[in-house]
Amino acid sequence: MTKVIVDGKEIDVPPEYTLLQACEAAGAEIPRFCFHERLSIAGNCRMCLIEVAGMPKPQASCALGVKDLPPNKDGSPKVLNTKTPMVRKAREGVMEFLLINHPLDCPICDQGGECDLQDQAMAYGVDGSRFQENKRAVEDKYIGVLVKTIMTRCIHCTRCIRFTTEVAGVSELGAIGRGEDMEITTYLEKAMTSELQGNVVDLCPVGALTSKPYAFAARPWELGKTQSVDVMDAVGSAIRIDTRGREVMRILPRTNDDVNEEWISDKTRHVVDGLRTQRLDQPYIRENGRLVPATWSQAFAAIAAAVKKSNGKRIGAIAGDLAAVEEMYALKQLMVSLGSPNIDARQDGAAVDPKNGRASYLFNATIAGIEKADALLIVGANPRREAAVLNARIRKRWRAGKFPIALIGEQADLTYPYDYIGAGPESLALFVKSKHSDAFNEAARPMMIVGSGVLSHPDGTAVTALAAKVASEFGFMSEDWNGFCVLHTAASRVGALDIGFVPQKDGMTALQMARPGAVDVLFLLGADEIDIQPSAFVVYIGTHGDRGAHRADVILPGAAYPEKSGLYVNTEGRVQMANRAAFPPGDAREDWAILRALSDVLGHRLPFDSLAQLRQGLFKEFPHLMQLDQIAPGKTAHVEKLAEAQGQYDKTPLRSPIEDFYLTNPVARASAIMAECSALHSGAARTAAE
Repeated sequence: MTKVIVDGKEIDVPPEYTLLQACEAAGAEIPRFCFHERLSIAGNCRMCLIEVAGMPKPQASCALGVKDLPPNKDGSPKVLNTKTPMVRKAREGVMEFLLINHPLDCPICDQGGECDLQDQAMAYGVDGSRFQENKRAVEDKYIGVLVKTIMTRCIHCTRCIRFTTEVAGVSELGAIGRGEDMEITTYLEKAMTSELQGNVVDLCPVGALTSKPYAFAARPWELGKTQSVDVMDAVGSAIRIDTRGREVMRILPRTNDDVNEEWISDKTRHVVDGLRTQRLDQPYIRENGRLVPATWSQAFAAIAAAVKKSNGKRIGAIAGDLAAVEEMYALKQLMVSLGSPNIDARQDGAAVDPKNGRASYLFNATIAGIEKADALLIVGANPRREAAVLNARIRKRWRAGKFPIALIGEQADLTYPYDYIGAGPESLALFVKSKHSDAFNEAARPMMIVGSGVLSHPDGTAVTALAAKVASEFGFMSEDWNGFCVLHTAASRVGALDIGFVPQKDGMTALQMARPGAVDVLFLLGADEIDIQPSAFVVYIGTHGDRGAHRADVILPGAAYPEKSGLYVNTEGRVQMANRAAFPPGDAREDWAILRALSDVLGHRLPFDSLAQLRQGLFKEFPHLMQLDQIAPGKTAHVEKLAEAQGQYDKTPLRSPIEDFYLTNPVARASAIMAECSALHSGAARTAAE
């Protein structure tokens, strides 16, 4: 540790700290535009100038390290001042320069109220300028459908360039020209293609880059702000949902260093318009082949009549990818009371089963643990499409140095280099003997990511067992490290496995229930990613007029994820709470409440009358779900048990189940913005192929 004196306060700081970090550790506030904790240092805005005793000029505190300070002759600590007249004059001068060309359009700027330049001009600037010259104007650039540019406002902090290059890994933004002619743009003004591009809007300290879909929609002080979690994938990114009245206006990231740091994917951020369109806001019953509006009592009566004609063995339930734990627990209890063993949440037929133990289906090393790993084997996964934020964490670890990565499965641009071993399961069997295994032999904490391409493979059980066997025999697990990591794509999957929402004794799987004549009555809890064959009486509880609703005989309108309070368990097993930010439209209700009311009509009343009572029963049966933001770890013995499974596998290539990143669930498919992004990306792919 190194001693420094900041504004008269003596503190110890690590020598690798910058002066900016040292000053902030002492409680001083340092303004900045170009500096960002998660990006490389540029040192080009000069707003962070401070005075260092013994140095004649103000110093850029973001670019000078504590260890780089020349020592005092008497060995006394270096003195740093952040509030002297020299510092104040220097900052006022920098601000005056920044505002020479900046347009005075704050009243019409979307960044108004959330603008760093606005705030710092008030705190550190002066009330006038000595410059009378005309302001520079820059033509606006087209960089895609998500980010709007007004480049006259740009102050050349280069945060956006550094983000796309370093974090997103798709180097699409850069600077052209020099001096006064410098402009930031994409190559030939093409659209950006990164799945994380929306984060440049959060990073931009002025209004040069703003959200195109959100343009002129609302002001920040009009909005109610609710902390929640994302359900577009299984990562569980921390988000903030901003609402005005009953309407969700935008979604922004929250900082959670253990999960998403401060990034979110474009699907998470811009799926908002999908929450407003194609919504189910009243019950429907199919009469003469057509869905007609109905009352709740009519819909419940139709369901009761269908259930009465059947017996428990011929009734089934499938939970969708966006379902919260509480409603799956309520549906499971309803099925048990009806005598049905046919429940499943694995629409894709994934080869995961809670009977093997929790470690057999968790991302055991944790998302933050990626930074501790020293080798990575990806099997049947495309992290860039399946979990864009997690993929950025892998890239971060790769940039930190010496991190060999190998891939078995579908070749793709993952934003970092890797050794390609092969496409099928046989490549995994041969991995132990391959030349690529040398780096993994030397690794102290190797990691294996098993993706949905393995779990949903025709021989998924055998391939998953093979992966577990390789992990067990090849040193991916030790006393203090479990490198066997399952990457799920559905937000509901781990929670469903935790509460045992899988076929009970002699029960049918989701794929078996979907076959003709398999069941008489089938409940779909937001299940839209599975094709239900004719013959069954289908009850769909969901939010959008998607595939499940088109197939349904009775539709019961539910609440989307911002419209209900619910528990979700992410791919690493972290229990998270999604809070209600808005209310469902029309007659739609929260899913657990629908199931509770339906149970009364069916004559099998569920033992709760409120969400609190439901959770009380849930926590009593599954205590680990009480521990919010905590992970109940699995045991390495679970993975070893999984490895014991017997089975033969064929050479069918391992492929990621996600063909289109932007259209993976009913909310995304209802979004015009996601449809536009999808069309843009598929068009770009065709052009590249040609």
